[in-house]
Amino acid sequence: MTTTPTATRARVARSVQRQGALVILVVAVVASTFAFESFGTTGNLTNIALQASFLAVVALGMTFVIMTGGIDLSVGSVFALGGVLAAWGAQYGTWAAILLPLVVCGAIGLVQGLVIARGGLPPFIVTLAGLLFARGVLLLISDEGATTYKVPPDSAFRELAQGSVLGIGYPIWIVVLAFGIGALVLHRTTYGSTVLAIGGQEDAADLMGLPVVRTKVVTYLASGLLAGFGGLLIASYTSSGVTVLGVGMELEVISAVVLGGTLLTGGAGTILGTLVGVLLLQVIKNVINQVGSLNSNWQAVVSGTILLIVVTLQRWLSRQVK
Repeated sequence: MTTTPTATRARVARSVQRQGALVILVVAVVASTFAFESFGTTGNLTNIALQASFLAVVALGMTFVIMTGGIDLSVGSVFALGGVLAAWGAQYGTWAAILLPLVVCGAIGLVQGLVIARGGLPPFIVTLAGLLFARGVLLLISDEGATTYKVPPDSAFRELAQGSVLGIGYPIWIVVLAFGIGALVLHRTTYGSTVLAIGGQEDAADLMGLPVVRTKVVTYLASGLLAGFGGLLIASYTSSGVTVLGVGMELEVISAVVLGGTLLTGGAGTILGTLVGVLLLQVIKNVINQVGSLNSNWQAVVSGTILLIVVTLQRWLSRQVK
């Protein structure tokens, strides 16, 4: 059996699509370890993973949304709203701090999913409205951001993000568990295969009898829940509900998902790739901080440049695969 040059080229292109971000991450970590004395220390690497964990939780939900060919622009505002609700609810107990943001943020995701899936409205418009709605509610309950809710000093809710096992913070363990479950859901369940089928060709998935509407509703519901969960995690970590968090976060989340190899057009991607994309963004931030002479604006410049290169490369690789 012989392999044609076209088949070989397509196989190599698929491999680069799936593993390219991981190779870039490994190269960046190795190069940074040699370039900066403190980069490769256990403390710094643990800090990178911890800081990445809040973004990773939100990016997990966005991965499934983009795989269906949709987008969720509301996650940044929902993330911030979840944090403020958790800090406010902490005064009534740990369960109130956990359940209140999940219920509210899950409801926002559910409504968005119903409007998109049953109403047939574009995800961009619906979730943009969700962004404004969540940010508006946030400003209302925080008196235009003038009120910062503090988690009581004796609240067990603080332990959720400030505790650790084997020297590794709970948020990192939560991300490992969440992404493991996410990978199983994507590759081992009917829901996961339906998500990919919708992103590949929604009309064909509908004709095949797949539950397109239900799957899309569940996907946006999960995105809202995970954004709210990320918010309550950051509230636990900072012991407060910070109203300025989450501004522009949706773009950072989308960047991480795309950097990880998920196609913006939907139908392809991996859960591990998203985690790699999140870590890559966090490594870039850390390297720029290590340089010292560069301000935080360079984070956006470098991340945007890499994202443009990756999207262009994805487009070219997709043509090679075909």
